[in-house]
Amino acid sequence: MVIAGSRSGAWWVTEMSYQLQSLLKTLPVSLCPVRNHRSFLAQFKTRVWIDRIEMEENGLFGSSEVVVADPQLLAEKIVAIRTAGPAKLQVIADFDATLTRYWVNGRRGTSSHGLLRQGNPEYDMKRRDLFYHYHPLEFSPTIPIEEKTKLMEEWWGKTHALLIEGGLTYDAIKKSVADSTIAFREGVAELFELLEERDIPILIFSAGLADIIEEVLRQKLLKSFRNVKIVSNRMVFDENGCLVSFKGKTIHTLNKNELALEMAAPLHEQLGDVDGPTYDNASVKTRTNVLLLGDHLGDLGMSDGLNYETRISVGFLNDNVENSLDTYRNAFDIVYLNDAPMSGVVQLVSQLWSNDGV
Repeated sequence: MVIAGSRSGAWWVTEMSYQLQSLLKTLPVSLCPVRNHRSFLAQFKTRVWIDRIEMEENGLFGSSEVVVADPQLLAEKIVAIRTAGPAKLQVIADFDATLTRYWVNGRRGTSSHGLLRQGNPEYDMKRRDLFYHYHPLEFSPTIPIEEKTKLMEEWWGKTHALLIEGGLTYDAIKKSVADSTIAFREGVAELFELLEERDIPILIFSAGLADIIEEVLRQKLLKSFRNVKIVSNRMVFDENGCLVSFKGKTIHTLNKNELALEMAAPLHEQLGDVDGPTYDNASVKTRTNVLLLGDHLGDLGMSDGLNYETRISVGFLNDNVENSLDTYRNAFDIVYLNDAPMSGVVQLVSQLWSNDGV
């Protein structure tokens, strides 16, 4: 296992470089689309980006760290994805606390569900009470997964019913996003742009609300990306902009996977960008290499509906690091700690294809 953490700046993970070099020397040329191993190592640049994140409210600082339990396995997966090329790659990402920051200005950042204000304090309070009841159950280590799944279905069903009963409007969604403190991790826009250049689809899986996520993307990134699809709970509004129902099956934290692809809609269609290519379900399923981004162990199931060949899983362990590190380290190929920026993932993605044509 390699754990890299630091005081400031960018540090090289020496142990990983040695293991990568040893591995690549044993691979046949047909499996490595680069001229030589030294060239690959130079391009790969297994770099740990260390950014000190200031907690403005309490004066504390957290250091971003990365944990790689099996550098050799990671190297093998990188070589396999590079060999297949970008046409076989797709990215599957969770939204809340994965693409968005866990901490914002020293406080817990709001989720796409949590930022919503219906314009009806009574119903806002009812949804908050549901959160306080069910949220501890979601992360309880003692509740069996079958029972926990039923509890999540119960929670989401009650919450959606309150949104309808409380008269949610789309105008309220736009105002809620504008007034919220939700923020993307540094480097998310750069990641999206890098993937768009290569026509690599990004499937954002969320147990939240698709309409809110799309509004967050509009207001916070100020740009549409033609390769982005949202797989989340989608609302139906009437001609007056009032919520009347939800489409399809309910997606919660424990059932997000590609079996829910039929619920995804290309984001550019919502934003009026109709000139770019779309990615239908069939074309996405032919992309059998996956980069998966999540912050919850349940996020690993987002690729369950895809018969993938190679998957690199990246986990963001934002809080309770001491108690959860062993579990996350054994579950994900790479784990970023303490609300890390997305810059490490950008660096990784840039090495999943050859820029010099080799």
